[in-house]
Amino acid sequence: MIRAIAYASCYVYSPAGTGAVCERSRLLRALLKAGDATFMRKYAVRVRQQAKDSPLLAGFFDATDVLVPVPGSAPYIAGGLWAAEHLAVALVNEGLGAAAWTGLRRIRAVRKSATAAPGERPTVNLHYESFVIERPTTPPEKIVLIDDVVTKGRTLLAAASRVREAFPCAQIRAFALVRTMGFSGVQQLLDPCKGEIRWRAGDAHRSP
Repeated sequence: MIRAIAYASCYVYSPAGTGAVCERSRLLRALLKAGDATFMRKYAVRVRQQAKDSPLLAGFFDATDVLVPVPGSAPYIAGGLWAAEHLAVALVNEGLGAAAWTGLRRIRAVRKSATAAPGERPTVNLHYESFVIERPTTPPEKIVLIDDVVTKGRTLLAAASRVREAFPCAQIRAFALVRTMGFSGVQQLLDPCKGEIRWRAGDAHRSP
């Protein structure tokens, strides 16, 4: 298992906090999960603005990056697009990468973390075993894994481990549009950060 991966995020989400901002954060997450292309374009523009103007995201994206969307909880269906793929395409269209590549696939379903009890959420190893890589003709040198929402970081750490196996010389980072902030409230939706997801004591740990 990969020991650590750098990650960045733009927005925050509170699953149980009270107040108008927390309610808006839940609406943001719901729209993101719906995978609406217009919504993705709108927020890709905002990510580009933050990558340009915010010191917290400056330099994270590069025009030569290959953006690899992380699959949803179900196996891939030909012709279907999932939320992270919509987001990756929108980010590339804003100049935040050279291409979106869907070579990371889910071959068997895992439980959705949002609907699973805390002790029943998929482990890093379960995510890892459910992923496969389809080899491209030209191995990418710089990869950014793209996900819609990150909580602990188990999915991203598992995806990074599978990608590292296939491309041991590639630089691998991760970006999630929204990060979950536990059960506490949030004071604002836009809260860019750069941090790290680490493998520690048999699990993923995200900071911040």
